[in-house]
Amino acid sequence: MTHRQILVVMVGLMLGMFLAALDQSIVGTAMPKIVSQFNGLDHMSWTVTAYLLTSTASVPLYGKISDQIGRRPVYLFAIVIFLVGSALAGMSQNMGQLIGFRAVQGLGGGGLMSLSLAIIGDVIPPRDRGRYQGLFGAVFAVSSVAGPLLGGFFTDHLSWRWIFYINLPVGIVALFVAATVLKIDQRKQKHAIDWTGSALLVGGVTALLLVTSWSGTANGWTSATTLLLGAAGVVALVLFALVERRAAEPVMPPHLFRNHTFSLTSGIGFVVGLAMFGAIIYLPIYLQVVRGDSPTGSGLRMIPMMVGILGASIISGRVISKTGKYKAWPLVGTAVTVVGLALLSRLRLDTSMWLLGAFMVLMGIGLGCVMQVLVLAVQNSVEMKDMGAATAGSMFFRSIGGAFGTAIFGTVLTSRLNHHIAEGMAAAGIRTQGGGLASGGQEKLTSGGRAAIEQLPAQVQDVVLNGFVKALDDLFLVGIPFVAVAFVLSLFVREVPLRGHGGPGADQAEAVPVPVME
Repeated sequence: MTHRQILVVMVGLMLGMFLAALDQSIVGTAMPKIVSQFNGLDHMSWTVTAYLLTSTASVPLYGKISDQIGRRPVYLFAIVIFLVGSALAGMSQNMGQLIGFRAVQGLGGGGLMSLSLAIIGDVIPPRDRGRYQGLFGAVFAVSSVAGPLLGGFFTDHLSWRWIFYINLPVGIVALFVAATVLKIDQRKQKHAIDWTGSALLVGGVTALLLVTSWSGTANGWTSATTLLLGAAGVVALVLFALVERRAAEPVMPPHLFRNHTFSLTSGIGFVVGLAMFGAIIYLPIYLQVVRGDSPTGSGLRMIPMMVGILGASIISGRVISKTGKYKAWPLVGTAVTVVGLALLSRLRLDTSMWLLGAFMVLMGIGLGCVMQVLVLAVQNSVEMKDMGAATAGSMFFRSIGGAFGTAIFGTVLTSRLNHHIAEGMAAAGIRTQGGGLASGGQEKLTSGGRAAIEQLPAQVQDVVLNGFVKALDDLFLVGIPFVAVAFVLSLFVREVPLRGHGGPGADQAEAVPVPVME
């Protein structure tokens, strides 16, 4: 394919990725209005959890099924499901409907991200893939900034329902481009869908994600519900591993885990996802609660991090394409991230925005150097027949890491916030029942932002604000050892020269899906 043809295909793929990435950041700014309209504070977290469950659990299924019947029909299916979920979510009349339709959205979103990267693995040889890496970095950068801005604008000037309706015109364009431009010529073969393995994988992952989502909030980590869900998840995944060894066409082929690069980069992706996404998702709390920024304003404040991600992604991609080597980038990225987290752990009430911006640029550089390179390394190390399963598997472990990280760091924030507020109250001579805040009080202060804190007495305001800052400092410190583990794992990544074709075994033309243009 020519450079122009590849760019046309990438427009459709980037629109699909933009939809999935935008949906992760646009919902948060509208949640206070939605909760107020539906009187659903107790179920607010489920609007995020429902999407997370279905999108994460479905990623491996999309990868394997696309290997079996082709990328194009599965990708089109994912777009349609996402658009249906978006339209229904926009028409929701209560929290129950919204949560259910968000789960439908997640079923589509799980395919948009993973299949976009898998199709790139089909279309672009590994050696040339770095040239286009910056474009995908731009998608994440723009969506991360545009999400809060669009969410705030729609909520303030139109309706919160437009945070879902906006997906429809963008998705229709992506659907048209994918349907008319991208054609996959694949041999027709009979395939056996691994329904048992798929059910065990989805069930096990769902149980463990429910543990991480509930344990820090609705249930304790040692409650009967948590223990039963955790045990069910572990048993289901053990059975999944046993079933996959006997399946004719396993949803996650066991031989992938014998691939040194796949196993190692999956571990790195899990740890990096846990530390980076688990910690950085709480940075807007500092901007909104401590600094008093609006959701839209905090989105603008995050631009330096997006600049770092975009710049590092473009530079690393071009250097990789020129040299054919990639091992140094995860090492550089994880090392820079450790420094960035250490600096963020020094935040204070009066930290200047210039200094905070510099810290965020550094974190963005770390992210940009690591995430896309891991997928590139995996795609370069597997045969074309496993491209979808390997790409989806790599993203699956990163998503699981992010899910666990979000729950773990949420628990850290809750416990340390209560500790520091209790400590501050005692030092200021203020008496409160239990010495700190109940979890419900923390939730109201966090979701209510600076306005909720300003309703407190002046002396208590100072204590609460300092408590938030110290708790966030602790949270960033907790992330450092996780990223350090990722750095150590990166040392063992083998430098496999990037190929000018699809990967090992790509010379077996009869097994290769060949993208063509009409």
